[in-house]
Amino acid sequence: MLYYLKLTRAAEERIERVLYRQGKIVGGVYVGRGQEAIAVGAAIQLVEGDVVLPSHRDFAAFVIRGFTLKEIFCNWMGRANGPTRGRDNTLHLGDMGRGVIPIISHLGDTCPVACGVAMALKQRGEGRVALVHFGEGTTSRGDVHEAMNWAAVMKLPVIFICNNNAYAYSTPTEKQYAVKDLAVRGAAYGMPGAKVDGNDVLAVYSAVAEAIRLARAGRGPSFLECRTFRMTGHSAHDMAEYVPDKLFAEWQEKDPIGLLERKLLSSRILTRERIHEIEKTIEKEIDDAVAFADSSPMPEGPTALEDAYCGPKCGWEKTSLVPSPSSVVRNN
Repeated sequence: MLYYLKLTRAAEERIERVLYRQGKIVGGVYVGRGQEAIAVGAAIQLVEGDVVLPSHRDFAAFVIRGFTLKEIFCNWMGRANGPTRGRDNTLHLGDMGRGVIPIISHLGDTCPVACGVAMALKQRGEGRVALVHFGEGTTSRGDVHEAMNWAAVMKLPVIFICNNNAYAYSTPTEKQYAVKDLAVRGAAYGMPGAKVDGNDVLAVYSAVAEAIRLARAGRGPSFLECRTFRMTGHSAHDMAEYVPDKLFAEWQEKDPIGLLERKLLSSRILTRERIHEIEKTIEKEIDDAVAFADSSPMPEGPTALEDAYCGPKCGWEKTSLVPSPSSVVRNN
């Protein structure tokens, strides 16, 4: 888990603070600095056949489910051999074979899709689950409430994971909703609702594990409110001047990477030397991926017209040109 926390932080820093500023990435750049523990603690315990529907701040979910850094950086840099073949950038990518459903920009729309996925999983009767991530601002959308009601009535094996990072773009939580804790909305729809320390990857792991246990046992959905903080603006162009400096200072002390490091060091599971080795490994992996993406071809203009509608020979069914591992990384 420490590896994935650090990998996420380092990769997103390269994306936002280097490649974007060099002009090698264009458009919106959204990162999850400060809230990496939520995606790591959740996705790392999924097994083959489970499905995750991440948001744009859940980088770790993609790599844990098997997307390589080369694929991800090729996509960010709009290369022809990326998963979307240069048609999109950011993390707008998915792969049914790896159990990842692509992001829908209107994030609330992802929740009904998650219910559809969960219904299919339930009908198969294999004990598989779906995880869907979204922000606290998204919970004000009607489609989220419809999805939660649907999931509860049908006892679908879906876990709603709310990444409550205190700001919906520039709107603070006190101006978003009147309840103190969003977790109460779980009970309102007839499912367990829990408030979790979203900066403690072990707490996230424990809460998600319980929700998965219930879902696999046929006891339906759960709603988890993971409290965290977005240690950046809404996107790379946003200086977050609306956020008081004291909040950044307070949450810096709760950084999820530092929190886990201190636990591992105090329990003598890891040494400082081993942590340094992990960091050097990550640095090389990112360097190699960026170099690969930088040397990869840009898409040719006419290819934009290909595969708008998919038939028997749809190009999207072709395997990625980017090297990928033969199997998805699993925590076991």
